[in-house]
Amino acid sequence: TKIAMPVVKSVEKLGFPFKTPDPFLFAVYHLDDYPAGDAKMQAPRQGNGSDFDSSQSYRMYHGERIPGFPQHPHRGFETITATLEGIIDHCDSMGNGGRYGHGDNQWMTAGRGVVHGEMFPLVRSDTGNRLKLFQIWLNLPARNKMVEPHFVMHWAEQIPKVPGEGGATVTVYAGT
Repeated sequence: TKIAMPVVKSVEKLGFPFKTPDPFLFAVYHLDDYPAGDAKMQAPRQGNGSDFDSSQSYRMYHGERIPGFPQHPHRGFETITATLEGIIDHCDSMGNGGRYGHGDNQWMTAGRGVVHGEMFPLVRSDTGNRLKLFQIWLNLPARNKMVEPHFVMHWAEQIPKVPGEGGATVTVYAGT
């Protein structure tokens, strides 16, 4: 079967955040080489509330002692968080909470509004805690902006992976 349109629209160097066409609002790639954590899963330095310095080996983002994004609101869009390495602790105003990572994917529809937090606990105290993930924000169509918020977890073993040429593997994230 011949594809009528090119599948890859453009190729650009990874940035923070990525340049995104509509309906994508935001796309970001996180690669942080966190050090070993202490007994409270904290980093050795305190964040300043807005730590995004890409020249550092790791960032605290909006976290103070545990890196991440404490409770904050979303409305009218979806977030797709794909973990490649590391751990995320999630909790939200719908009563959901849990830990995921190492290939898991969270698809959250904020709809009419949800408050949630994503923190990156430093679970290993004997070695570093690498975090590698990407997150995409998708703008919901006007008719769906006020839907009930919800989220779905896709565990690593449930996510399709397709072998490609030259040893490459394509991980498929898709939904409706």
